Amino acid sequence: MSELTLTTRPELRRPVLVAAFRGWNDGGQGASLAGGYLAKQWEAARFGEIDPEGFFDFHTTRPHVSLVEGLTRKLDWPDNGFFHAPIPGTDRDAIILLGIEPSLRWRTFTKLVLELAADFGVELLVTFGSLLADVPHTRQAPVTGAATDPSLVAELGLEPSRYEGPTGIVGVVHDACRETDLPSVSLWAAVPHYVSLAPSPRAALALVRRFGELLKIDIDLEELEEASEEYSQQVSEAVSSDAETAAYVEELERRVDMLEAADDLPSGDSLAAELSRFLQEREEEDDGSDGPDGPAV
Repeated sequence: MSELTLTTRPELRRPVLVAAFRGWNDGGQGASLAGGYLAKQWEAARFGEIDPEGFFDFHTTRPHVSLVEGLTRKLDWPDNGFFHAPIPGTDRDAIILLGIEPSLRWRTFTKLVLELAADFGVELLVTFGSLLADVPHTRQAPVTGAATDPSLVAELGLEPSRYEGPTGIVGVVHDACRETDLPSVSLWAAVPHYVSLAPSPRAALALVRRFGELLKIDIDLEELEEASEEYSQQVSEAVSSDAETAAYVEELERRVDMLEAADDLPSGDSLAAELSRFLQEREEEDDGSDGPDGPAV
C-alpha cells in the first residue's frame, strides 16, 4: 500500500508544482504563508496526501487535539497535502504541496513527491523558503532564486546555487529533481532575525510576487500587501520602545540604502560603451564641420 493517497485524479494542463514546508525551511512562516496564499487565491481543491505515519517522530512533531463547536474532540496529524487549481489567465494548472518538513526517511518522502510529479506530467517544480537574515522590516524582503538546470538559470535570470552547508527537505527535493531531469527553481525570502517568531507577510509577499514574475502571470496581491503594511507598522511600534534595537534597525536600513545606491551606479562595461559612443559621435561631427557654419561641438 502506497504512503501517497489520491482521493481524486484531476485532469491537469501543463502543471507546475509549488511546494512549501513548515519547519527548518520556513523562517517567520514566510514560505508556508506564501504557499497557503496561492491555494486560497486560486481556490485550490485537495486531491491527495502523504501518510505521516512513516515520516514523523511524533515525540517531536506531535498531533494536535482540537474541539469542534466546543464539544467534539478532533485529532489532527502532521499533514502533507496536495491541492490543485487552474492558474488564472493561463492555459496551465498548479499543484500546491502544503506540509511540514518530515523528520524521517527524506529520500522516500522525496521519491513520493517526484512520482506524483511524473504521474501528472509536471513541467516545473518551484519551492518556497524563508530564512532569517540581517535585513530591516521596513524594506521589501529580498528574494534569492536558484535553479539546478543551466538553461533554466539563463531563461529565468537566476543563478546556480553556491550554498554549502546543512540543508532541509527543500534541498533534498531539488537534488532529486536534478537527478531526474525535472526543471526546478528554489525561491528564498529573507526575514528580519529580530522578529523571527512573528509571521512575516512581507516575506510571503516577496515570494509570491517573484513567483508571478517567473511564470509571467498576474497574481492578486492586495491582501498580502495590506497585511505586509500592517506587519511593518506593528513591528516599528515594538522596535521604537527599545532604543538599542531601534538604532540597530536604522543601521540595517542604512546598509540596504547604500547597497541599492551602489546597484544604481553604471557598471564599468556600460561606462566604456557610453564613452565609445560619445567619441564616435564626436568624430562624426568633426568630420562634417569644415567651416564656421558646421555643427557646434
